[in-house]
Amino acid sequence: MTIVGITSLSKIAIISWETNFAQEVVKMLDLVIKDAKIVDGSGRPSFHGDVGVQGDKIVFVGAKAARGKQEVNAEGRLLLPGWVDVHTHYDGQATWDEYLTPSCWHGVTTAIMGNCGVGFAPADPNKREWLIGLMEGVEDIPGTALAEGIQWEWESFPEYLNALEAKPRVMNLAAQIPHGPLRAYVMGEAGARNVAASDQQMLKMAAIVREAIQEGALGFSTSRTVLHRSIDGELVPGTNATAAELITIAKAMGDVGNPVFEVASDLAPESKELGWMEDILNTGCKITYACVQNHFDPEQWRRLLSHAKRFPGKIFPQVAIRPPGVLMCLEGTHPFSGRTTYAELHKLPLSERINWLKSPEIKRKILSEAGNGASSLLRLLFIEGKEISSKITDYDRIFTLNNPPEYEPEASSSVAALAAIIGCDVEEMAYDLLLEDEGQAFLYSPLFNYASGNYDDARTMMLNEHTVVGISDGGAHCGMICDASAPTYLLQHFVRDRTRGPRIRLEQAVKLQTYDTASLYGLSDRGLIEEGRRADLNLVDFDKLELVAPEMVDDLPAYGKRLIQRAEGYEATFVGGKMTFKNGEATGALPGRLVRGRP
Repeated sequence: MTIVGITSLSKIAIISWETNFAQEVVKMLDLVIKDAKIVDGSGRPSFHGDVGVQGDKIVFVGAKAARGKQEVNAEGRLLLPGWVDVHTHYDGQATWDEYLTPSCWHGVTTAIMGNCGVGFAPADPNKREWLIGLMEGVEDIPGTALAEGIQWEWESFPEYLNALEAKPRVMNLAAQIPHGPLRAYVMGEAGARNVAASDQQMLKMAAIVREAIQEGALGFSTSRTVLHRSIDGELVPGTNATAAELITIAKAMGDVGNPVFEVASDLAPESKELGWMEDILNTGCKITYACVQNHFDPEQWRRLLSHAKRFPGKIFPQVAIRPPGVLMCLEGTHPFSGRTTYAELHKLPLSERINWLKSPEIKRKILSEAGNGASSLLRLLFIEGKEISSKITDYDRIFTLNNPPEYEPEASSSVAALAAIIGCDVEEMAYDLLLEDEGQAFLYSPLFNYASGNYDDARTMMLNEHTVVGISDGGAHCGMICDASAPTYLLQHFVRDRTRGPRIRLEQAVKLQTYDTASLYGLSDRGLIEEGRRADLNLVDFDKLELVAPEMVDDLPAYGKRLIQRAEGYEATFVGGKMTFKNGEATGALPGRLVRGRP
């Protein structure tokens, strides 16, 4: 009897333990990140603590969280909100690539596309090829890759959003409706060729934009710069659109929400462009436009920031973290790309090409052929309608990139300076530098924000209370530019490593590309490490954070080439509480979703 009694009591104890254990498991959080140095995105000083996640939301931020089904010991490393990149061009890539590289390698957890007036919806079935040519010309994305990769499961913009929503992906994605496709859809060939829209056509465009905003588009974008042209050389549709057309569209947007009106503009003439932007504000829309320092009017950005100050919370000049700059290499674009002899050799594999290029005879032949140095890399810049020959591609403004990459180079590392030291011609110097590292070497030409030869002005732009950081152009300019790594660079260079001028406080740098960028587009559910916000997070080993040298790869559809750049130091990235990357490698989780606006 005694044995039976003991056994019965044991069974009761076991049942009780199992019940309590089950209750404790239920109480456990899905994810707990312990002992982190938390930089919450608000700009406030960092603090140590735990972050608890239930589902896709942060439910605890404090000294010590409850137990978690998954626990990550941060050991004092940085825990940051996921980056919100407001200026990307993944409009095509998003339809075939669930990872949206290279942005996902740099802690971006939300990307906004449909910028600069180009994209792929609405799409008249007879205009698909033309839309590809438009994107190829403006954003330097190989047309063959777009043609093979895009499946065209849509015609209208809402159908495009639905197609995006149906595809699993590693990060969150949001879209704006672009002016170029819209004009071509409503006006046909006349719209594509920048013919003035009739009142009826304006109203039809406005109705389509209104529907797009109602269905979740975060805004509308247009291009007003002569640098943006289709593959056939035509200006982007909308470049010469009247103020009446732009305001009609903006009114439709303002009627159903508080969306963003994004502009890529030369701001020439300045007073005229800023004038219609002020009129847009009366519709309830916010304005953001690219604000960079050009070398012909290096003080213009100061005037633009002074103008924005008059409209706080309404006009947001969008500034670059890193000066947009051309990366030159033998597998991409460089000063000798268009020369006859080199063009013939370019058909060869790189190893064979290098052998030929090392030949003194071939070298002499290429250098003797007609060419105007690196100026062929860029279109001419225009100021107030007057064509001015660009000086930003002179060899005293082209630098060795080195490894690790140096994006704030000193004058002593320019091609011209190095040529002067050894007493050779500047073009010969550039030629020899491109052959280094078995043809993998890069030269770097900062296009904007480098008039003073350092980043002091760029830093001032970023820290201005009226600006927002952007212009990473993730997914675009595949052959010449790779600035999707800018979020990493902001922390590595401006916060930790900069020696040629003042740095940026860590908490401030994080706020710039989390809370501030999310707020511009009304994304109030992210951008902060705060209870109730989305659990989009980056765990970073700050001491090891480093940009890897860029490289040219052929991983686009149809073996299209593009520049990519990876990073070290991201120990983990979480999207909606799910770990998507661990030590730079994808986990296979695809928790990202389409982000729809809320009119």
